[in-house]
Amino acid sequence: MTGRAIQDAYLPEFAHCYGCGPSNPQGLKLKSYLHDDETIARITPEAKYSGGVPDHLYGGLIASLLDCHGTASAAAFACQQEGLDLDAEGLPLRFVTASLKVDFKRPAPLGVELTVRGRLRSLEGRKAWIDLELSAADGVCATGEMLAIRLAEAARG
Repeated sequence: MTGRAIQDAYLPEFAHCYGCGPSNPQGLKLKSYLHDDETIARITPEAKYSGGVPDHLYGGLIASLLDCHGTASAAAFACQQEGLDLDAEGLPLRFVTASLKVDFKRPAPLGVELTVRGRLRSLEGRKAWIDLELSAADGVCATGEMLAIRLAEAARG
């Protein structure tokens, strides 16, 4: 596993996302880490993120967590493929979401640690297809499929 969160390596001009940007003081600051062939993030959502079912997370935040983790995963897998060090300063790669499909499997509980995982399906040019999963201790709560696109202006300086 990399010692540094993928999001902490983003260049400052690409680090303001509400969900995962280290430069956003009001944001969630999701931290994703590359571990061999998958990425992992962990978060314990606060009660203010309640959905319509008491004590469960609202679906919009589930989608946001998959979104943020997916683009971080795309950057990490591209760096891995290109031999770039994720622990170095100023990650030169940044991806944005082109499409995100979310399947809600069961309610995600509040007040417990949730795990978000990403796996690379394929990487072709600027396009990365990422398979995603959000789970709690009692099982998978949501799965997702993302197409992420590498920003041209963030590519290699």
